[in-house]
Amino acid sequence: MSDLLRIAILGFGEIAGRQHLPAIAKTSGAALVAVVDPVKTPPGLPHFRDLPELLRDGPEIDAVALCTPPQTRHALAAAALAAGKHVLLEKPPGATLSELTPLIAAAHQAGRTLFATWHSRYAPAVGPVRKLIAGRTINKVAVIWKEDVRVWHPGHAWIFEAGGFGVFDPGINALSILTEILPYHVFVKSALLDFPANREMPIAAAIELSDAYGLPIHAEFDFRQAGPPSWDILCETDAGPVTLSKGGRQLRDGNRLVVDATDEEYPALYRRFVALTSDGKSDVDLAPLQLVADSFMLGRRRLVEAFED
Repeated sequence: MSDLLRIAILGFGEIAGRQHLPAIAKTSGAALVAVVDPVKTPPGLPHFRDLPELLRDGPEIDAVALCTPPQTRHALAAAALAAGKHVLLEKPPGATLSELTPLIAAAHQAGRTLFATWHSRYAPAVGPVRKLIAGRTINKVAVIWKEDVRVWHPGHAWIFEAGGFGVFDPGINALSILTEILPYHVFVKSALLDFPANREMPIAAAIELSDAYGLPIHAEFDFRQAGPPSWDILCETDAGPVTLSKGGRQLRDGNRLVVDATDEEYPALYRRFVALTSDGKSDVDLAPLQLVADSFMLGRRRLVEAFED
């Protein structure tokens, strides 16, 4: 293989164009050499309609970044690993937990990297908030993750189809941060899931979580918020409130502003991917996906008004 990690993006939707494309361009040791999408492609790059066509007729690649809807990722990842390619999985890494286990085994057997990305963990205030609360007693946590689905997922019908996660598509970002910053394992106690009468996935969720020491954690996810999004995690500690906001870009310790930075999550993801492939390692943390699965297992279903995009 080349010293340069040659990457093909599979699925060129909004996130691929807005985040993955510029992030790869910023990453030393990586290059985007092809795009696979049945319709969309950026100018100036080789374009293929599907993965078999890329592997048959495309340029040499070392890795694929899967940016397709989660329902299709398992088959694509398995085929890429079988072809000897490293695999980066956009979040959520798959439509189910059980489909990830054979992929982990396949990556190990092939000697290739499997990287289940949680981009929100790479937000600039996440590391600092973890260090800040590590020396404190946390009394209560509230997670507020609300946005307008028409703004952030316009026309994305798949998100409300089975396996599309509904409001857990953004909500899992909050859970990925939560499981990164809290000192102990977190589990779901109960959930209330609001399903539109005409959809297969929830549009809102209220979840009660805890840890082994009884820490009360309340999370609210909602796709129906008009105006600016709310992406906040509020920790009440013995030394006062700690607020992580703007999806992990801003941190306040009481009234003191500790971090207020721009979004550099995806460049950090690709630096991590290059390092993993160089070291011959994988990184597949399933804790956020487990919390989503448990929310569905324990969740009470409530029908709400139909949603029309």
